[in-house]
Amino acid sequence: MITEERPMMSEIADRYRRRADAFERKVAAVRPGQWDNPSPCEKWTARDVVGHVIDMHAVVLHHLDRTLGAAPSVAEDPVAAFRSARADVEAVLDDPSLASLECDTPTGTMTAEEDIDKIPSADLPLHGWDLARATGQDDTIDSADVESHWSAITALPADLLEQYRTPGAFGPGVEVFGPEVEVEEDAPPQDRLLGLIGRDPQWSA
Repeated sequence: MITEERPMMSEIADRYRRRADAFERKVAAVRPGQWDNPSPCEKWTARDVVGHVIDMHAVVLHHLDRTLGAAPSVAEDPVAAFRSARADVEAVLDDPSLASLECDTPTGTMTAEEDIDKIPSADLPLHGWDLARATGQDDTIDSADVESHWSAITALPADLLEQYRTPGAFGPGVEVFGPEVEVEEDAPPQDRLLGLIGRDPQWSA
């Protein structure tokens, strides 16, 4: 649910695919014995992180009165489950008539492509860090995503940012950001972003 400047449709689709590719690589690299590892998201395992990302794909489809297609569950096959969910969202992005449809969301009326850009697409780099940290992978977030997320979040009005930090404000069980974690002022941009959204950059399992 991150607000960015309104881009062209192809930019949104390309950005989503780049982020989904990176996340899928991380999902595919998780070893069988790592799925129950704790993650930086309190109470979530590595498998739960993937499940949440898929759930957010379902949310934007629900705004269009669509649902996720038949696929293995996250418990059965996390890689196949994510691939299926991303295919469902990409089908919307690839269809101009669907991508341009206006839909009602908790943060206002917007096109389907904008909704995808703000929810599942924006989630992918951040939860990719969660999954990477939980499973011992490279947790570097693309510098373009660090910059765009930082700019978007710091531009949010204080009351809306507080709403994002309030569990359940956007639906049962939905918590967009956690309480801010203080980091050094001269910390790397990625660490500053993580602290801003409620992650401890030094977290380890």
